[in-house]
Amino acid sequence: MADSDNNRTENVNLADEKLGKGPWGYIIRGMWRSPLGLMGVTLTTVSITLMVIGVIFDMLGLIENPYANIFTYMILPGGMVTGLLLIPIAGFLRRRQWHRFGIPREHLHINLSDHRHRKFMIVFIVLTVINVCVLGIIGYEGYHFTDSPYFCGQVCHQVMAPEYTVYQRSAHSNVACVECHIGPGAQWFVRAKISGLRQVAAVLTDSYSKPIPAPVEHLRPARDTCEHCHWPDKFHGKKVKIFKHFYNDDLAEPAVTEIALHIGGRNPENDKFEGIHWHVSKDVEVRYLATDAARTDIVKVQVKRPDGSRDEFVKTGAEIPEGEAGEWRVMDCIDCHNRPTHIYDMPEQVVDFGLLSRVISRDIPGIREDSLTAITGDYATREEADAKIGSVLMELQYKRHGDDVEQYRADIEKTGRYLAEGYLANCWPETRVVWGTYQGHLGHRSEDYGNYQFADTTFGCFRCHDEEHEDSSGKVIKQECDLCHDEPQ
Repeated sequence: MADSDNNRTENVNLADEKLGKGPWGYIIRGMWRSPLGLMGVTLTTVSITLMVIGVIFDMLGLIENPYANIFTYMILPGGMVTGLLLIPIAGFLRRRQWHRFGIPREHLHINLSDHRHRKFMIVFIVLTVINVCVLGIIGYEGYHFTDSPYFCGQVCHQVMAPEYTVYQRSAHSNVACVECHIGPGAQWFVRAKISGLRQVAAVLTDSYSKPIPAPVEHLRPARDTCEHCHWPDKFHGKKVKIFKHFYNDDLAEPAVTEIALHIGGRNPENDKFEGIHWHVSKDVEVRYLATDAARTDIVKVQVKRPDGSRDEFVKTGAEIPEGEAGEWRVMDCIDCHNRPTHIYDMPEQVVDFGLLSRVISRDIPGIREDSLTAITGDYATREEADAKIGSVLMELQYKRHGDDVEQYRADIEKTGRYLAEGYLANCWPETRVVWGTYQGHLGHRSEDYGNYQFADTTFGCFRCHDEEHEDSSGKVIKQECDLCHDEPQ
């Protein structure tokens, strides 16, 4: 039996010598006969082919499914790299098995005077260049894909649907998410992608927060992002704003409030910092200490003025909760413009806009009050709200007018559809995003929100300008109206 095996081995070796096979030949041919090598070649070939097809389809706009792009730019490149790694591993393992077949383990060498080696090197270099080019194109396109608002808003569509929806109607809808959330530079890009892995895991395990908290503690300072486009030192003077709203008992004409906001900045006439933007102007530093993550309960404020003087204001009777050290923060744009893009409407804004644009008829008695009741109802899902808001409004009008409601039926049904659209544009009860979940700090909030009041939290300017923050000399941070605005001249 042993003699037979030896004879077979000798015959194989003689045949190999006649064919001119060397160690490279055994490795290359052996990979095609090895399951691992065959898997590597197949995986690489299939991945490259599908990637090229996917890129062409994406560039031609033939596919708009975000998951197809994930497959093209994230999964297939991984498959290609894995296949390329399996090929040399299979060759290495194949070489280790030679002794079982009596094949001498000669040293691998490249002899460019041998035409077979030259041919091998040419093929290897061409394939390497093709692979590098394909991976370079895919990597470049994949980088832009993962940095696109489309990726941020559509891939995790259920999670990010609220933020992506309001982003699309904002003044910053043409600004990519990463320009504000990450900004320029490799350091913040890497930090964001590492944080993204944690967020992906939370989505896959359904362990993410509902609602998603505003990422104020993770945002890059506004001086590195916002101020690439906005310049708070620039003097803007005053800006007139007009607010129009209705009262339940008077729908004939809206109540109009005009104010002149002291936006300010550096005044070129006296070279002084003025107005609201004084807080973030050059040579001015305002620092504060908040006791909550939302930064609504501020206990201390420190101010450094352009002349170098400093002051600290402490809220009367305020204490930092036990176990929470608190964190000092330098005030920047985001502390007031905390919803610069993801701006949610309040119910009164939706209803008043409907009345102002006459989508809601002003001729129907009680329509504003009933609309607010219908749109702020307790709905478990968006589908339930879409189906019920119109019928709830009609029922309320029936109670108010009885059979006389029939003369307004068409207008009430139109109003119901408008209110449902307003609800769907601002509320996602499945993720606990409802009216008032995300509040803005611009200005100061109304004291009366009816069924949707937030009396337990202070928003806007009054977080500091409350007459309760006092320094060692007894001076307080004032709450005077004319600090920020007055009547237009």
